[in-house]
Amino acid sequence: MKFSDFEDESEDTEHSAQERADAASRSTWVSVVVNLVLTAAQISVGILAKSQGLVADGLHSLSDLVADFIVLLASHQSRKDADEDHPYGHQRFETAASLALGGLLLAVGVGMLWSAARKLESPETVQAVHVVALYVALASLLAKELLFRYMLSVAKRVKSSMLVANAWHARSDAASSLVVSVGIVGNLAGYPILDPIAALIVSFMVIRMGWSFGWDALHDLMDRAVDDEEVQAIRRTLVETPGVHSVHDVRTRKMGDMILVDAHLEVDAAISVEAGHDIAVQARQRVLQRHRVLNLMTHIDPWRRPDLDHAGGPQPAPRQTGFS
Repeated sequence: MKFSDFEDESEDTEHSAQERADAASRSTWVSVVVNLVLTAAQISVGILAKSQGLVADGLHSLSDLVADFIVLLASHQSRKDADEDHPYGHQRFETAASLALGGLLLAVGVGMLWSAARKLESPETVQAVHVVALYVALASLLAKELLFRYMLSVAKRVKSSMLVANAWHARSDAASSLVVSVGIVGNLAGYPILDPIAALIVSFMVIRMGWSFGWDALHDLMDRAVDDEEVQAIRRTLVETPGVHSVHDVRTRKMGDMILVDAHLEVDAAISVEAGHDIAVQARQRVLQRHRVLNLMTHIDPWRRPDLDHAGGPQPAPRQTGFS
């Protein structure tokens, strides 16, 4: 998920890590209750009404239930303070949880695909579906769409990428329930093959969502930078700090929903080391207050002097160590 998916401004001054964790817990428990009810209804009615599509949708809801517990676990673990083994904190537990969620969805999707494909190989074995399956599918569609809208509003309010991922997972369920409803209508209209076809489509949707979550989480674990819009917002905050003449080499990497930043600040070459340090401290405080930045590491460079940290710049003359 990209930061640009949020509707808010780039700066986040209103919500602490604790507030995001509490919001995650509340909204996820709502999702747990909804998915628990849907899983029981869809699988039991799907079996009794002979609808493979509804059973597949029930398995999808079951994977949501497991995903909800993964989110709750990740939210709890990521709240732990930094320690000796994790000096930057435990925020990446959220990213690891998203990777696990992606793997779970991939496994569920492949299983559903295999089951639907076997039915399509023997279309004569497909049975007529009872009309009650349609009622359950439509009720599931409505419940999942409402759950998606609720979870996404909470996620955007507190700016949590993990909650956004879980919200869109609920939207994928709503889409799958729509497909299943169409398949059941086709079965009731005299085209039994449409029910396993609906199950096949749902399986592809689950596989696609699992790949998306897993791929994004994998890149974040490999220190992928945040999007350019947010980098530029951080750069503006640094440049606007009194005493900072210019900024370069701004580098970012994700730490769960937070960001780690490295930056070179150019200050007047004539001021004291203490004055330069005070400027760097003020710049760091401004960035941490205005952005979702966990830590900012600064390096002070002299303004209008050669920067010896970069290749190609003037190098000091070699020291004479031999005898003449």
